[in-house]
Amino acid sequence: MAFLESLIDLLRAQPWLALVCTAVLGLIVGSFLNVVVQRLPRMLERDWQRQSREMLGLEVQEEALFNLALPPSQCPACRHPLRVRDNLPLVGYLLLRGRCRHCHGAISPRYPLLEALTALLGVVVVAHFGLSWQTVFALCFIWALLALAAIDLEQQLVPDTLTQPLLWLGLLLNTQHLFVSPGNAIIGSAAGYLLLWSVYWIFKLLSGREGLGQGDLKLLAALGAWLGWQALPLIVLLSSLSGALTGLALIALRGRDRHAPLPFGPFLATAGGIALLWGQALSALLFGGAF
Repeated sequence: MAFLESLIDLLRAQPWLALVCTAVLGLIVGSFLNVVVQRLPRMLERDWQRQSREMLGLEVQEEALFNLALPPSQCPACRHPLRVRDNLPLVGYLLLRGRCRHCHGAISPRYPLLEALTALLGVVVVAHFGLSWQTVFALCFIWALLALAAIDLEQQLVPDTLTQPLLWLGLLLNTQHLFVSPGNAIIGSAAGYLLLWSVYWIFKLLSGREGLGQGDLKLLAALGAWLGWQALPLIVLLSSLSGALTGLALIALRGRDRHAPLPFGPFLATAGGIALLWGQALSALLFGGAF
């Protein structure tokens, strides 16, 4: 305990050291987030297939163990296990020059980009909040949003296994008024879900198509649980505007089919992160009042 107190005092006395430590931690967490982004959808798919076969009374085949820890990290193309040095966050990608040591297949740039972004956002959070319990949980919040955004971007999936714990954690933390009051958090989670639920059904009734995924509804509920109902107008405005502009740009510049689905989770996650860090100033600027 005395060592921990001394360490905190040192980091407070040397802010640059706290930022460096956060950046290193961010690279490590970013490496883990890459595992989550790569494996969690496959884990869910295998589980859904197993449950479907059980419901249909079909034989459930035994499969090799596959989770976030096993099998060890390997090349997605040739499945060759990675060496420790090849698996170092960011450094491994640079040493390999973006290609597998064994099959020379290209490694997705998502790996170094997610690691670098995790570290960068961690530094921003620490610089914004300082050393406090708010900082610890704000880091968890931002990093969870990063994982959700990356999964939705690649798989068009916002998994309940991430949104539901995020929602409940936000509600629990705000019983201690960590970011907002308990009442604002509860109303925020309910209002966030009902808001997009209404949009979902209005769009479906008018067009006959689904404009939002169910995961988007739960993600906005989680954002409301963390940031309160007052943050919802800003989050909805920023996510809708950025999503619309991105969709129009893809149609104009790349000839994208205007009916092709565009993942909305990354825009919600980005808006939620912005609201966490600069929500008060932006709300005052846009709406004439702080949330």
